[in-house]
Amino acid sequence: MIRHLFISITFLLLGNLTPEYSLAQLNTFSFADIDSLNRVEKREVVVFIHTDWCKYCHKMQSTTFKNDKVIALLNDHFYFISLNAETKQDITYQGYTFKFKPTGGNTGVHEIAEQLGTIEGKLNYPTISILNEKNEIVFQYDGLMKSNELSAVLNELNK
Repeated sequence: MIRHLFISITFLLLGNLTPEYSLAQLNTFSFADIDSLNRVEKREVVVFIHTDWCKYCHKMQSTTFKNDKVIALLNDHFYFISLNAETKQDITYQGYTFKFKPTGGNTGVHEIAEQLGTIEGKLNYPTISILNEKNEIVFQYDGLMKSNELSAVLNELNK
């Protein structure tokens, strides 16, 4: 009985050490999902453009997108897409098929990543692009966004 109580208290205390992060699951969609989802409920689309080798991308994935407030905002008010800019699979969106564009032996960038992530002629990682219901870019940011920064943007757009 005492052991059970000790274990329960330990878990409660450990749970309070990391209140910013939880086991909540971020709902992630593909571009193919968005057209049908928007027929049911129109929402803005948040696209997280990243690569496998980008350390700042991994940092955002392990912090910003694990934050309870960010997860709740994204799940409740937006459609979220995680886009690897180097995926080689064709992506069809809004009736157009976007393709991977090789730039070398095993390197390249996807057309849709270029379309959504290019800021002032450059594509950097990570990049957040937010599209309105008309598929117009209403927000872009390249670089690491902390949880509080992304929450502020999402709250502003959700007004």
